Amino acid sequence: MWTTAAVVFAALAWCLRGFPQAADPMLYGYADVVGSLIAFTYAANMLVRFRGTHDRTSLIFAFAFLVSGLIELGSGFVFRDRFTGAATLEVPAAWMIARTLLAVLLLAALAVERQLPNARNPGREIGGGFLAVGVMTYITSALFIRGVSGLPVDAEALIPRPWQLLPAGLFLAAAIGYWRRLRVADAWCDRAIFLTAVLNVGCHLMASQAVSLLSAPFATAQVLKVISYAVVLCGALLDNARLFDQVRHLAISDALTGLANYRRFVDTLEVEIRRAQRTGRTFALVLLDLDGLKKINDKMGHLVGTRAISRVARTMKMHCRSIDMAARYGGDEFALILPEAGPDAARQVADRIALRLANDGEEPPLSASIGIAVYPFDGETVERLLSAADSGLYRMKGRHKRKPKIPAAASL
Repeated sequence: MWTTAAVVFAALAWCLRGFPQAADPMLYGYADVVGSLIAFTYAANMLVRFRGTHDRTSLIFAFAFLVSGLIELGSGFVFRDRFTGAATLEVPAAWMIARTLLAVLLLAALAVERQLPNARNPGREIGGGFLAVGVMTYITSALFIRGVSGLPVDAEALIPRPWQLLPAGLFLAAAIGYWRRLRVADAWCDRAIFLTAVLNVGCHLMASQAVSLLSAPFATAQVLKVISYAVVLCGALLDNARLFDQVRHLAISDALTGLANYRRFVDTLEVEIRRAQRTGRTFALVLLDLDGLKKINDKMGHLVGTRAISRVARTMKMHCRSIDMAARYGGDEFALILPEAGPDAARQVADRIALRLANDGEEPPLSASIGIAVYPFDGETVERLLSAADSGLYRMKGRHKRKPKIPAAASL
């Protein structure tokens, strides 16, 4: 597939080389400015990501696109000078500096990820990164300004601009590296970086066929460059949306059991009270406390105790409707909100949970104390409902202390 795409692309570049119509000079200025703005936006996203994850790869991506965008933006403000007289035949030094530096930094990100993936002092490393990239930019600029500036283009050669093959080769190496990286890091951001490297290979192969800056191949190269920036920005935004969903899920759920946490439980309970006030319907609150967790931890270890908590959560999920909400209320305390349920329905659910928990076939056998409160009979506020359910729970816990083993069906 890639070989076929390369052959088709090479044929297209050769055909565009003979395209007679010249491009509008304004296109280059607009492309530089738009591409720079996209690069700045992407760099800002990567800096934010680095501050949150301490991932050095994100920091290098930010520097790579920031510096490349700055160079291209400065070049875009003086774009008129490129299209006067013989300037259209020269290899643009700013273009070569920005593109080569971007490719080198993409390769550097691969090397850093293998050796030192995480930062220990993000603030200090941002400053050090600016200094390192500044030195690299100066060296690259000096080399290209001396070696490329004023270099003529051979319109009769097979490759009129052979200097473009240098960044093309660097981007090809980066594309291969990020393609291999997708086997272990297959997020939107990683796919976008790979596609960006591939598009930039095509960008410079197309530019190598440009007889002048106003020819169709060079205009196509500019468009491919801007598209590559847009692709990498879209990948970053999609990945940020995924990370936001993960953070939001972690903020409202318990990490061990996957049930709702205390904050979401209280919020849902308040919402359910307001809804019941509008509709005039009842709902039930069930509190569940695992008996003897401390003894399990002391005798069998905390790993068994953690597994016991997970068993309770799994049992509660099995007996929940889609409209119900199960939550981990505390360390070994759980809660269940049953919308539009009365006392009888709540007792049936509690019985099933207690019976299933006592006979799940795993060791050690578990028992639970359960308390029930029904709106509005046991209270009309969060505090009163919790207090009523808690009182029922502790009455049952007192009976369990006198009778260690719970019956087949819990009596509530």
